[in-house]
Amino acid sequence: MLHLKNAKVYTMSDAHVIDHCDILIENGKIKEVGRSLHSKDAEIIDVSGKIIIPGIVDAHSHVGTFNVTTNDQNANDLTGPNSSQLDIYYGIDPDSKSFKDCCRDGITTSIIAPGSGNAICGLVLAMKSAGKTYDQRIVKRPCALKAAMGVNPKGVYGPRDQLPVSRLGISQLFIDYFENVKEYMKKKEEAKGDPEKMPPYNEGYEHGQWVLERKIPLKVHAYQHDMMSLLRWKEEYGFDLTLDHAFGASDFYDEIAASGADVIWGPLSGPLFGGEGCKVDPECVIELDKRGVTCAIMTDGPVLHPYLIITQAGEVVRHGGDVESVLKMITLNPAKIARADDRIGSIEAGKDADLVVFDKTPALDTDAKVEMTMIDGEIVYQSK
Repeated sequence: MLHLKNAKVYTMSDAHVIDHCDILIENGKIKEVGRSLHSKDAEIIDVSGKIIIPGIVDAHSHVGTFNVTTNDQNANDLTGPNSSQLDIYYGIDPDSKSFKDCCRDGITTSIIAPGSGNAICGLVLAMKSAGKTYDQRIVKRPCALKAAMGVNPKGVYGPRDQLPVSRLGISQLFIDYFENVKEYMKKKEEAKGDPEKMPPYNEGYEHGQWVLERKIPLKVHAYQHDMMSLLRWKEEYGFDLTLDHAFGASDFYDEIAASGADVIWGPLSGPLFGGEGCKVDPECVIELDKRGVTCAIMTDGPVLHPYLIITQAGEVVRHGGDVESVLKMITLNPAKIARADDRIGSIEAGKDADLVVFDKTPALDTDAKVEMTMIDGEIVYQSK
């Protein structure tokens, strides 16, 4: 058993922030959280004067799918604009250096998605930055079906003079895909289990069925007015939706709040794409959060370095965001969006012992540094 003593703990639970707080950890889980806890035969770690938050959850990442040295990539299979049958599980290198960087910077879980080169991209999973085996590191699989609007699929297929060259083409691909999934589901239902009447098995449609049955959300790379198209389809087909990147969301506060969609904003310091990514509005998550929208912050790693997730959270605080609410955007909120908050995202008894110890308050103090990262109760990074 481990006993962390006397820190200021941002629990991200109903307990909110507890000063002079202890955390007991046993068998990789949080056993108890509170003041002046007693433990027998526990290893005591004195964290007096330190700040502890839940392990950071990066809501949108590609770590482990790109070799940052050779630029080899396994995130995009650009042989056709609909690759809904694919699963990012098979494209991740669990030994990638990127995961060590995540541990150093306090990211304990990444929501890893296929890249955005195709309109319909494939399945997404939630994975820890360290652990004994690959499968033991998987927190949730799948946790979404990834899709993309705008410049990415246009940029891949436009030069080939192949659909989609335009937003018109991308929109038609979305509509055709979900209409085909609906027809596939109808034929399965009409077959009533009779193998002779069942439609030919289609992995991509199976994944789309999970979306239409709301077992997983549709996770979409989208900017500005593309978000309005997605909200229309969300209403028409009834699926759950996350708007990822979401630059320009500040133009559509009423529509997004009314829709029930989640927003994953970022990353800052990324490229600006003419005509669609030209409005950088980190303040949008403050207003959307006030309106009840579940908001998170992303790095798009390894496009941006893991430590920049704290920098981005700090920018939201700089624009007027409440520190605790903003820290939820990199802990509990992305865990909720990934439907993995039964295990991660807050410091509560029974949850995974994923914790980050800072010397100062992250997102508030600009020089706050990670001193220790724990995953499943194991120290995976410690500053010298």
